[in-house]
This record gives sequence, structure tokens and C-alpha cells, in this order.
Amino acid sequence: MDLIYEPWPWYVAGPLIALVMFVLLLVGKQFGMSSNLRTACAAVGAGKASEFFKFDWKAERWNLMVVLGAILGGFIASTYLSDNTVNINSEIAQQLSDDFNIKSAGQAYLPTEIFAVENLADPLNIAILLIGGLLVGFGARYAGGCTSGHAISGLSNLQLPSLIAVIGFFIGGLVMIHLLYPIIF
Repeated sequence: MDLIYEPWPWYVAGPLIALVMFVLLLVGKQFGMSSNLRTACAAVGAGKASEFFKFDWKAERWNLMVVLGAILGGFIASTYLSDNTVNINSEIAQQLSDDFNIKSAGQAYLPTEIFAVENLADPLNIAILLIGGLLVGFGARYAGGCTSGHAISGLSNLQLPSLIAVIGFFIGGLVMIHLLYPIIF
């Protein structure tokens, strides 16, 4: 059980990811999570409202199983294979506390100062979450995929647009956390 409870080392997890990507390349499939929203919308009939959703979604239903597996796997791992302790470097926890007034670092998976249910009563937090969700969705579609699709599938296919997108994701993350986050919060 210790093998399941502990994070796998890079020399095990990395080759497993590479093996999965190699198999996907062999069968002509690409991995990504954001495209599944389009597939799910097409499956429930959104093609009647928009041309964007008119495609053969059944050819992509395998990827919906990936999403279902990620959801079920996350639930099983957090419910049955975890003692719910959060391991974070004490220096990082202190920096989060000092810089952003996040005292829950090391005690919760997500900062309760931002994501606690009682914080949803604040209209500003709701607006930030909605705007953030729309920007992430728009960005994923505009970039032609999400971080997992570009960073895992696109880079393993040696696609230059994916490399550019991944560099953009990192730059955007740095700008957000160092420039915008202190202004918003």
C-alpha cells in the first residue's frame, strides 16, 4: 500500500506517461481535457444551437472516459487512499502566509481563504471565479487546447505551436501570481 500512498518517482511516472503518449500516437489520438467539454456538449445536443458543436462526438467518446476516470480516480484516491495530510515545504507555506496572507497552506488542498464555502457569499469572489472560468475556457479554445493537451500531447508530437503555448502558459502564470494576484487580493 505504501507504493500507492506515496507519489511515484519521476523515473517511474515519466516513462508511464511516455508509454501512454506513444500508444495514443500509434492509434492516432491526442490527449487533452478541455476538448472534452465540447464533446460533452455535442453529446447532449448542443449542435442544434451552434455549428461549433456539430461533429461526430462518438469518435471522441474515449476521451470522455478519460475525464470520467480522472474524476473517479481522484475521488477514490482522496477518499480511500489518502490520510488527507497536505505536504508542503514549510518555507513555501511561510512565504504564502507572508506574501498573500494565506494561513491555511499545509492544512488544506486549496487555500480556504479563497475557496471556502463561506467565501462564496461575497459577490466579488463569485465574480472573480466566473470571470476566471470564462478566461480559462476562452484561452483554452483560443490556444487550440489546454495545458495538458499542449504540454503532454503537443510537446510529445514535437509541435512548435504547443511549445509556444506552454511557454505562454508559464508566462501567464507568473504574471498572474506576481502582478495580478496581489492587486486582486
